Amino acid sequence: MAGAWPRSPGGRRRLRDDGVRTHTSSEQSKVEDVVQEVFDAYKTNHHAAQLVLQREKHFHYLKRGLRQLSEAYECLDASRPWLCYWILHSLELLAEPVPDAVASDVCQFLSRCQSPHGGFGGGPGQHPHLAPTYAAVNALCIIGTEEAFGVIDRKKLLEYLQALKQPDGSFLMHIGGEVDVRSAYCAAAVASLTNVLTPALFTGTAEWIARCQNWEGGIGGVPGMEAHGGYTFCGVAALVILKKEQLLNLRSLLVSVSGPPRGGGGMSPSWRCHPAPLCPPLPQHWVASRQMCFEGGFQGRCNKLVDGCYSFWQAGLLPLLHHALHAQEDAALGMTRWMFDQAALQEYILLCCQCPAGGLLDKPGKSRDFYHTCYCLSGLAIAQHFGSGSLHQEVVLGVPENRLQPTHPVYNIHPEKVVKAVLHFSQQPVLEATG
Repeated sequence: MAGAWPRSPGGRRRLRDDGVRTHTSSEQSKVEDVVQEVFDAYKTNHHAAQLVLQREKHFHYLKRGLRQLSEAYECLDASRPWLCYWILHSLELLAEPVPDAVASDVCQFLSRCQSPHGGFGGGPGQHPHLAPTYAAVNALCIIGTEEAFGVIDRKKLLEYLQALKQPDGSFLMHIGGEVDVRSAYCAAAVASLTNVLTPALFTGTAEWIARCQNWEGGIGGVPGMEAHGGYTFCGVAALVILKKEQLLNLRSLLVSVSGPPRGGGGMSPSWRCHPAPLCPPLPQHWVASRQMCFEGGFQGRCNKLVDGCYSFWQAGLLPLLHHALHAQEDAALGMTRWMFDQAALQEYILLCCQCPAGGLLDKPGKSRDFYHTCYCLSGLAIAQHFGSGSLHQEVVLGVPENRLQPTHPVYNIHPEKVVKAVLHFSQQPVLEATG
């Protein structure tokens, strides 16, 4: 699909504060002003109505980061497997191969991050933690070689997951650490990829996650907390892995049964979920309402600002919900697009989230980093690709070269890498959880 000028002012709706100015509404107006400046500058400086993903610049930014980081990254010393994952996944989305020697170096580094007690720490010699464990396993699956798969000590990994499991079905993030939905997702993701997922290990987990869904429809970090995009993604993705997504009130998460929102989207006319052009969000639909009416990107929760990383954490939810509703044979479900404005999201990422020197960012005025590069590109891939197999369709805004590789909406690595990892580890014996 060819790109055009940014959407006309009539297709975007600015914040209406009803004459009550607050800090929140003031900050939102400032972001809208900056985004408008970006749109205006693009119209003024570009005679051809084409949006361009600066692939080469992003590639060089990522390539440098995989080999050496500046002192500014010292604060992420406990997140080094994450840096490996963010960079490797960004490169695979750009279809940029990693040299064998570099891939082997990453494998050796991650092996030094693996704890003798199971799981991976944020760096060599650090205590294991479920977040870097998830990042390390994903990074190794992206590399997808025998060396990479051989790094993972499945027996110790299972023992570590058992040690984190709580009686109510939840998981600690680390020994002596906190409990939240992230840990359940990280545990389910690594267990399913490495073939250590057993019913005993996840007894009660799905039910605990379902209790985290609140009155808004989204999912909080723990039962009773405010709905948040990151937690909602983790909760839904974990339930998809466990094949228990029907425990959620899916209509409450997506669209309230009290009535359909206005506008057009990926469902039939009686239940259209998100408008194009965008209209003000309605209280009836939590996930779709997180797409911002003016910017086109997503916010993480109600009354927060747009952030490029939620291009994946929120937009990535829609394929999962589509899958769950399709399993229910929902007659209102559309089969040509996701239930959000895919073009508007692509427009936001391409115009507002690209650093001229390479890398992607939260919003105009923010600095680039590998985290936002990964999740902006992941969200862009979700927005470009609908469905799979015979249902696969592409909506690529701008020049054809903007097309990214697809990403798996549950694991956020290439779908073929998921298949390869699952096939490899399925040949290994299933390890039974104890206790």
